[in-house]
Order: sequence, then structure tokens, then C-alpha cells
Amino acid sequence: MTIRVAIADDQVLVRAGFASLIEATDDLALVGQAADGAEAVDLARRSQPDVFLMDIRMPGVDGLEATRRIAGDPACRSTRIVILTTYELDEYVFEALRAGASGFLTKDVDPDELRKAVRVIAAGQALLAPSVTRRVVTAFADAVPQPRAPERLELLTERECEVLSLIACGLSNDEIANRLVLSPLTVKTHVSRILAKLGARDRTQLVIVAFETGLAKI
Repeated sequence: MTIRVAIADDQVLVRAGFASLIEATDDLALVGQAADGAEAVDLARRSQPDVFLMDIRMPGVDGLEATRRIAGDPACRSTRIVILTTYELDEYVFEALRAGASGFLTKDVDPDELRKAVRVIAAGQALLAPSVTRRVVTAFADAVPQPRAPERLELLTERECEVLSLIACGLSNDEIANRLVLSPLTVKTHVSRILAKLGARDRTQLVIVAFETGLAKI
């Protein structure tokens, strides 16, 4: 299966570097490049890539707004966004994750790590380890000193809250199944229902919700 990838970055050399890497990888295919957020949104709608590598800081429509638009567009439902940033604790990274990004990478990422990240995201898994997500949340916790919208958890059953808290701890479906003495299929069903009830795109967003609602502690 070939993974279709798009890139958005206002720096020509950065785009060229990532493009060359993708084109040189057998199971990845470059479907387009964009120089700003507006072009990125248009490209996502036209090409519907599996994974979009998105720079945050671009002129005009930045990567944060482009992420919001793409994540909120039903036509781009299958597109997963990976934020590209110069600094791991970029002030916009947390907002990008909340807006619908599935993870982030620093621009000096090792080529093999980039390939692995694209494959992980395309498979629908979380790119960020919960410890990394926790560090990002902690860095900007002053902006949200109290749990945000804890009533969202009222949508979940007690068991679903248990599963969500374990997702926030970084456990896989199999590990959650062992912890709660359930079958992996049952856990998978719980995860699917949690995603639907909370309107989350993937496990990364579930981790964010768990921290913001106070279910998981920073």
C-alpha cells in the first residue's frame, strides 16, 4: 500500500528536502506541495493525501489555521496532519494538536524517523508518546489553569472513562485489555465509541481531551 503524502512549508529548501526523501521511499508517494496555509487547504481538498506534513509558521494563512480548516472539512476526513516545527515546545504545537493534528516533528528529524512517523500516522496510530504530549500540555498549562469542559466526560460510560485514562497513560489496546481483563476486540470497540462520542480524530486527540478534562493529571 502506497502512502500519499503532501507537504506545506514556506521555505523552498525545506520543502525540497522533505520531497526528495518521500520520493526516494518506495511505499511513499508525494502528491503535492504548498507554500502557505491557503494553498495547503486547497491541496488537501483536491488531493486528499493520507498524511500532510504541515509547517506552523507560514505567511498569510498559517499552519495552525490550515490544520483547523482541513481537520474540520468532511472531504478531508481521512487526511492526517503532522506538524513540522523548529522547536519541540513551540507555543503553537499544543493548539495545533487540539485543532486536529495527529502529532508533530521537529524539522531536524532523522530521515528514518520521518518515514516511520508517516507510516505510523497513516496506520491511524498516535505519533506522540503520552510523555511528550504531557510535556507539551505542561508547558502551556498556565493558559488553561483549570480543567477545560470536564462535562465532556459525561458522554462516556464508566468503562469508557477507564479506557480513556489508560490511553492517556500510553497503553496499547492489548495492554488495556490485559489491565481490564477484556478482549482486545472489546477494547477496540470501546476506543471507537470514545472517538465518536468525543468527536476526536485519533488517539492523540484523546490524550489531549484526557488532560484537558482533568481525567489525566499533568
